[in-house]
Amino acid sequence: MDELLCEIANGVAVVTMNRPAQRNAMTLAMWRGIGELFEKLDADRCVRAIMLTGAGEDFSAGADIGEFGAIRDDTAQAVAYEEAVDFGCGAIAAAGKPVVAATKGYCLGGGAHLAMSCDFRFSHANAVFGIPAARLSIVYGVQGTRKLLSLVGLTEAKRIMYSAERFDAAHALSTGFVDHVSGQPMADAMDFALKLSDNAPLSIRGAKYILTSSALGTFDPREADRLINAASASADYREGREAFAEKRPPRFKGE
Repeated sequence: MDELLCEIANGVAVVTMNRPAQRNAMTLAMWRGIGELFEKLDADRCVRAIMLTGAGEDFSAGADIGEFGAIRDDTAQAVAYEEAVDFGCGAIAAAGKPVVAATKGYCLGGGAHLAMSCDFRFSHANAVFGIPAARLSIVYGVQGTRKLLSLVGLTEAKRIMYSAERFDAAHALSTGFVDHVSGQPMADAMDFALKLSDNAPLSIRGAKYILTSSALGTFDPREADRLINAASASADYREGREAFAEKRPPRFKGE
């Protein structure tokens, strides 16, 4: 879809939300589309890392509230809408590959949920963050709230939710909401993604599952064991040992 762009080079996929005139506000179709896209990228062995950003001056101003009168006007529609949001953000969080957000300008509401679903958040110094649910009489979804709690802790999460106030990149960095602030987050995020893409995909997939599911309360020891055992039986494990013995960089394939 035109509102979601994807380019792949050197093992890194760059996903761009492409509604710059609307500050990359997310439509219902985009929530569903970004989930489908991340599922495809997760299944593509040629993709070793993923970046998420927005076209123009902003990351994303969140949900397109202009749609709400037509597609989120009653309880049933609200439930279906939240399911679409959870599908999109859940696919980002569940992707077994490093996902790096490059934020700038507005990163609000649902846009914050998208960023929090990524493993890392590289921010421009001009970025503005916030979750305005309390100004719309909306209860922010469980997935997004858990992600916020895991990043900034209980008291700061309550401050962000209760106040609905916006905060700048310096505050976001000080609380752990973002990891890195600079004047060139896209370039810095790409450099970081390329470094991660050289490492063993099965190791990253296992570590990501254990860490993320533990933080969000969804940990399943059977799935952790499956990922650990798959890595132990992999050709990449043999390659890693051989490369270490031969004192050369390993050439991992994710199998």
